[in-house]
Amino acid sequence: MKAIGFENPFTLDQGNQFKTFQLNTPSPSGHDILVKVQSISVNPVDTKQRLLPVEQSPRILGFDAVGTVEAVGNEVTMFKVGDTVMYSGSPNQHGSNAEYQLIQENLVAHAPNNISAEQSASLPLTGLTASETLFDCFNISYNPDDNKGKSLLIINAAGGVGSITIQIAKYYGLHVITTASREETQKWCYDLGADIVLNHKEDLKQQLIEHDINEVDYIFCTFNTDMYYEKMIDMIKPRGHIATIVAFNDKQDLNLLKPKSITFSHEFMFARPIHQTNDMIKHHEYLKDIAIKVEQGHYQPTTTQVLNGLTEDNLYKAHQILESQSMIGKLVINI
Repeated sequence: MKAIGFENPFTLDQGNQFKTFQLNTPSPSGHDILVKVQSISVNPVDTKQRLLPVEQSPRILGFDAVGTVEAVGNEVTMFKVGDTVMYSGSPNQHGSNAEYQLIQENLVAHAPNNISAEQSASLPLTGLTASETLFDCFNISYNPDDNKGKSLLIINAAGGVGSITIQIAKYYGLHVITTASREETQKWCYDLGADIVLNHKEDLKQQLIEHDINEVDYIFCTFNTDMYYEKMIDMIKPRGHIATIVAFNDKQDLNLLKPKSITFSHEFMFARPIHQTNDMIKHHEYLKDIAIKVEQGHYQPTTTQVLNGLTEDNLYKAHQILESQSMIGKLVINI
């Protein structure tokens, strides 16, 4: 099978070091399924993984994938040959930048039946990240009425993770506040259901006060946690909860969380598959719920840019676009 990968970590200014490899098509066993990949999405985590040491060459990246089940292991119970599925995989295995991929069935769900593969490819990684943040970290209720009156601030919400988080949070009853600075990103957030959009180039706390909001219940940071750390502490309610998907680059004072008894979480969607936790089925359950909500018309896919063809040039271009930090929604490559 064809796969696009690299032999050594590299920065984009070193030029395109993606290469085409011919690998053996794997065979499923146990709870694995073999998927013929149709569409993939490239995420910021791909650009970060590209910089890490390569333990086994070649390194095949790629997480989001939508495709057709080609074969199943002898213990698979949830899927059959011919099913169209979506998933987000794990960094500790060959990724979806390939024609075929093996994946454990408990990380997989049927793709929505009312949208295309390239639209579905926008959903897995970001949808799982949003769901784990809202339900696992913030412990919001599955009953929207229980969440009424509670507020969520999403920092940098026009990207892939923010785009689906807005929709899930709104469906489950939260008052959703986002940040975006450009006219097109502000419109994107409102179109997805945000109640208030703040300009992150201006004083966020002052803008909240201008909307008669002193503090919020939850804050979800998707950009530069160091920059926003003390600002988030200022804007969160006592006993509130802050979560981030962006690792600190600097040492921060955790004691600043104490006066308000703030809970702080690092959300890392890959923790379950990397560590083979006994609740990995959560990935299947979250993706299944997202697919149902898409089919019911409650959520919409967030694909905004599509490249056609699994090539070295397309993958390099995708990484360039992601590193420009100007993406709205998700970038997808059709295999």
